[in-house]
Amino acid sequence: MITVPAPQILSASDDAIGLAAAALAAGRLVAFPTETVYGLGGDATSDRAVAAIFEAKGRPSFNPLIAHVNSLEAAARLVEIGPDARALAERFWPGPLTLVLPRRPDSPISLLASAGLETVAVRVPAHPVALALLQAAGLPVAAPSANRSGAVSPTTARHVAQCLGGRVSLILDGGPCRVGVESTVLDLTGARPALLRPGGLAAEILEAALGRPLLRSTDSPDAPRSPGQLASHYAPAAPVRLNAETAGPGEVLLGFGPAGDAALNLSAAGDLEEAAANLFAMLRALDRPGVGGVAVMPIPEHGLGLAINDRLRRAAAPRT
Repeated sequence: MITVPAPQILSASDDAIGLAAAALAAGRLVAFPTETVYGLGGDATSDRAVAAIFEAKGRPSFNPLIAHVNSLEAAARLVEIGPDARALAERFWPGPLTLVLPRRPDSPISLLASAGLETVAVRVPAHPVALALLQAAGLPVAAPSANRSGAVSPTTARHVAQCLGGRVSLILDGGPCRVGVESTVLDLTGARPALLRPGGLAAEILEAALGRPLLRSTDSPDAPRSPGQLASHYAPAAPVRLNAETAGPGEVLLGFGPAGDAALNLSAAGDLEEAAANLFAMLRALDRPGVGGVAVMPIPEHGLGLAINDRLRRAAAPRT
């Protein structure tokens, strides 16, 4: 991987997208916006590019990456698209839904990207810059969140620059991310659909679309089938304490709903969509010297609250 002293942040014009596509084709890493978070993109068919992603993130090699494409037709060249997958893709792509599907025998996706598994995680992002980049690059792009592994996920170009520095060749600036938490990951390779990671598309919506309940994942965090399944993840440097009503000594309070003494509030109105969009930016804002701990007020365990609580539990998990 070719690195530079500091990343080049470019407004996402046609020329900048062309430069980013050329960088991907040359095996370099590019950060770009999606509707969920900023992704750290590399050629998903290149072992060297995928290895560069792992190196840049300090990411465990057993944690699979998502291959981003610009259409269902492009996904069908990588994975086997069954009836459930096709129905969900036609309804929710582009969007914050990742499908784990059987790898085609002729799939060009690097085995390193799928952690040696016979499955591939794919999605079509709902962001015009991401779609334009994928179209210009003409290849599937592996793109985990553009941050060091275990750190708070980035929702602006500035967050990427602060976290990755010269580990990325250039950053396409498409403004703040709309959804603010990663995609929902659904495994369709078993007898029943399994929710591997709650995310930007609520599980209840998927269950309604499929007409049956989802299995919840029982994977070991030491051998995940999906991105985002490590036990300690999305973590600021200070300890995180959940379901707090007030801040303890040395802590700051991250609020939800009415909370006059909160340092920051995910949503004073108690809006889960607003809270999801604010989550990573606010955790990052509290990840600073002088903060001895982050106390987080309770978040409802439904809808997008499932994804928010999943991220918070990982942030609060014991560090290894």
